[in-house]
Amino acid sequence: MTANVTELVDHPLNGRYRLLVDAITDYAIYMLDTGGYVSSWNTGANRFKGYTEEEILGEHFSRFYTPEDREAGIPEKALSTAAATGRFEAEGWRVRKDGRRFWAHVIIDAIRDPHGQLLGFAKITRDLSERKHAEETLRKSEEQFRLLVQGVTDYAIYMLDPTGKVSSWNAGAEHIKGYAPDEIIGQHFSRFYTEEDRAIDLPRTALETAAKEGRFEKEGWRVRKDGTRFWANVIIDAIYAEDGSVLGFAKVTRDITEKREAQEALQLAQQELFQAQKMEAVGQLTGGVAHDFNNLLMAILGSLEIARKRALAGQNVIDLIDNAIKGAQRGASLTQRLLAFSRKQELKLEAVDVPDLVRGMAELLQRSLGPTVEISLNFPLKLPLVQSDPNQLASALLNLAVNARDAMTDGGMITIAARRRSLRKREISELKEGDYVCLSVTDEGEGMDAETLEKAMTPFFTTKGIGKGTGLGLPMVQGLMAQSGGKLRLRSTKGEGTTAELWLPLADVVEEPVSEAPQVEQPRYDRTLTVLAVDDDPLVITNTVLMLQDLGHEVVQAHSGEEALQRLNEDLTFDLVLTDFSMPRMTGAQLAEQIRERMPDLPIVLATGYAELADGSPGAELPRLAKPFSQSELEKALLAAVPY
Repeated sequence: MTANVTELVDHPLNGRYRLLVDAITDYAIYMLDTGGYVSSWNTGANRFKGYTEEEILGEHFSRFYTPEDREAGIPEKALSTAAATGRFEAEGWRVRKDGRRFWAHVIIDAIRDPHGQLLGFAKITRDLSERKHAEETLRKSEEQFRLLVQGVTDYAIYMLDPTGKVSSWNAGAEHIKGYAPDEIIGQHFSRFYTEEDRAIDLPRTALETAAKEGRFEKEGWRVRKDGTRFWANVIIDAIYAEDGSVLGFAKVTRDITEKREAQEALQLAQQELFQAQKMEAVGQLTGGVAHDFNNLLMAILGSLEIARKRALAGQNVIDLIDNAIKGAQRGASLTQRLLAFSRKQELKLEAVDVPDLVRGMAELLQRSLGPTVEISLNFPLKLPLVQSDPNQLASALLNLAVNARDAMTDGGMITIAARRRSLRKREISELKEGDYVCLSVTDEGEGMDAETLEKAMTPFFTTKGIGKGTGLGLPMVQGLMAQSGGKLRLRSTKGEGTTAELWLPLADVVEEPVSEAPQVEQPRYDRTLTVLAVDDDPLVITNTVLMLQDLGHEVVQAHSGEEALQRLNEDLTFDLVLTDFSMPRMTGAQLAEQIRERMPDLPIVLATGYAELADGSPGAELPRLAKPFSQSELEKALLAAVPY
């Protein structure tokens, strides 16, 4: 039989085919006789099996098999299968000459003559070791990934098919959501959502978003198997095929209920801390105000009490009344400082020339600071106008200068300077990007340490002795600056003095600053006005009526907005309504609206101690009289509202 195969292979007609087979190096192509002995050998067989043609011809092909396969009779089964069916194909380990193994793909074809007689076998072997290694590596990687996913218990990691049905389930999913794999695989993932979320079709929206954008992420309530809810962080990633179609979704869910509860607890603690700090500040503020006002009220009440006794005895009481007036004026000043600190003081903003304002205050500053202090002014030749209230700015500057003097126990130099500065974004907190004028007051005093500097603008905090400072000066300046769009900054080092900076925004329209008109005494009315005075405070209304009557006017009083409307309905003819703004049930602005509807031409003046009517508030267009007011200020308001 071997001779027949050899004759077939060596036939002259097949010479060129032999050359072709020998040229192939990626496949082992050789012939076996009917007994399985090698009868031909090509270059490819020599290359990856390691045998030369002389070494292997006549040897049985079973030597290429592993000992395990030979013991199992695999070579014989391969030949018998090829003989019976015409072909045998398989993959398995094979052995090289040096004993190393390789993964082979094997095909054995039976060769028969025209009469069907078996002549031998043609065998083709391909080395697939690299592919096998890659497949094994992939398998191990997939197995490691599967073990990794299954080993994660803090995250629910599972797959969804394109319709949203669960196709895999890890231990974390079972731990978090409570379902075993056989309970949930094949079920739609929407069962994890709350009824509210299902009602708005959130599961469908999540998959559509992931399919369109590649990813969906959200936090929200999810439902466990037992019906309890937990706060979840959910990520859904779309898995695409090569053609861009969606193969499914990878879903990762994390239970962050504890984290959310911790955040809520932290927020609650912060709110409670803020409330405690606010109450502490209110207590400090209340205590300070009570202390200062008690001192003022003691001076006022004591002076008036003694004045009453002297008046009954026919003695001169002018000095006592003057003392009471001074105490009241100090109380009004303290109120203005409180309003400035709370940013509720009404400002009259206008274009201000800072160098002119400071030079105009030079005499006042020198007189206030005393002979031991020298004042140095340092301004550029040209400085843009700023937007501020000139009176309040002058008061703030005087306050800073007095603080600077008090910091220099033995006297010294105070330098007042100004320069234009441009701020970049967020360079100074609370200030917008843009141009400013920085007005500074620098002393040569003892300076402040870091702790004192941090507390310096706290209401009622003062380093001065008892009775020498209220602790409201710097907070007042801070409030003024914040209300006008600027900022107060303090820079100080212990032993090196202090610099207070007023950062003032530039005026929107460059114009000459408004000069104060010289004070001239207003002429008195030559006719009597009938005034409806409205205030809910009996003491205030009594005082207002007395001042109006002293000016020669007739007064009808009302203690509420409702009573004022009744007086207007009594067919009385009024020339003016003077009403308090802050009253219960009906404010002065609301009263004014109702009066406008009935008597649109009747003049109305609002008396208020706040700035509630700023920025387009109801009644903001009406003339106002700031509380507390003197008789001369009341007369000016009357003249402005009802001119001759």
